[in-house]
Amino acid sequence: MQKEENISLEEQRIRRAFKDRDWNEIKIADSWVIFKVMAEFVSGFEKLAKIGPCVSIFGSARTKADNPYYIMAEEIAAKLVRHGYGVITGGGPGIMEAGNKGARTQGGKSVGLNIQLPFEQFNNVYIDSDKLISFDYFFVRKVMFVKYAQGFIVMPGGMGTLDELFEAITLIQTQKIGRFPIVLVGRSYWQGLMDWIENVMLGQENNISAEDLKLINIVDNPTDAVKVIDDFYSRYLLQPNF
Repeated sequence: MQKEENISLEEQRIRRAFKDRDWNEIKIADSWVIFKVMAEFVSGFEKLAKIGPCVSIFGSARTKADNPYYIMAEEIAAKLVRHGYGVITGGGPGIMEAGNKGARTQGGKSVGLNIQLPFEQFNNVYIDSDKLISFDYFFVRKVMFVKYAQGFIVMPGGMGTLDELFEAITLIQTQKIGRFPIVLVGRSYWQGLMDWIENVMLGQENNISAEDLKLINIVDNPTDAVKVIDDFYSRYLLQPNF
């Protein structure tokens, strides 16, 4: 039998998932998980409960500073701050860094919800020191994204960005949160996905309703992205300082 240290980390995780454990082992391990999850929720709630109106910006950690989408994300964040909103990002590099940088340069609230990963993720330097929160659990982090945001700007990204996008859509669709605006930036990036949702998910399989498509806006520039947020709240006679 192979010694565990000679087995890859991925295989060790898979093997542990199939390992029989007695009740005492389960209770001890899961009790610690419960306390860790509770601690992350408490820390997040304490730091964000009085944050004020904010917009979450999602996007890839791999986007470089000279990429047009990085530049757009920075400008969007700066405009949001000038219009009275704070900015929440995932706290890492790429689009997240751009969002925090744009907020910081305009003197606005710059929040970073960092996730501990074995690769790629590290917090950027543009987050307010008292508004950086690190998480081990994605699901706790996603609660913070949606609980304390009054809108969502989604830049091009990968699997994590899609996860965050569909989390927000699902919570709005099922009326678990308010119908906050969702803005996809970059029509050339997102249109293929939207066509599939409309033609296959709705048209062929009828797995959503036509009304669900109205939850999403697609724009191509920072001005239009922020305008969607402003126009939404103007309908309710609300200002960003509510």
